[in-house]
Amino acid sequence: MEKRLTFAYGRTLVTSRIIVFVSLAILAAILIVFTSSPISAILGLTALLAAYLVLFAISPLLTQHWITRSRVILRQGWYFRAMIPFSSIDMLVAADDAGAFRTPLGISRPFGQPVLFVTGGRTNLMRVKLRSPRRFWQAFGLSASEIVFDVTDRDGFLAAFEERRRLLPPVQTNRARADLGD
Repeated sequence: MEKRLTFAYGRTLVTSRIIVFVSLAILAAILIVFTSSPISAILGLTALLAAYLVLFAISPLLTQHWITRSRVILRQGWYFRAMIPFSSIDMLVAADDAGAFRTPLGISRPFGQPVLFVTGGRTNLMRVKLRSPRRFWQAFGLSASEIVFDVTDRDGFLAAFEERRRLLPPVQTNRARADLGD
């Protein structure tokens, strides 16, 4: 059995961010051509746009969600990672009730709702209900008791999760904060 299984997520978010990048680059080029900007301002703007492109448009293409032998690891680019042990998951189900128009793209934790959205697309949504609320620094430290995310192969993700969850009974550690090294 493989140590971890990988599952891709939607790319709608990446497409929209690339469109934003291209728009900003065109706007910056127009400003540079029609104004007498100092070279330091041009270099600074170029570095800022390059950092935006790498962090928010390219890094999500390089990451995937994982299922290991004892946890689910949700990733979105280099800016979001949540490790959720199987023992912390109350249930993991298909989120058919989360409508496409209500699901925000990206990382979002709406005020008044205990749901964290980590979505790259609006289809094949999954819902993880946690046994106890957990804080996420990527959502400005707000807590969430549910996480909604998307995968391209929802049935495969559910089957792999159930298979991995049934493999071994939970390991009881004999010391506090023991890391099982997955």
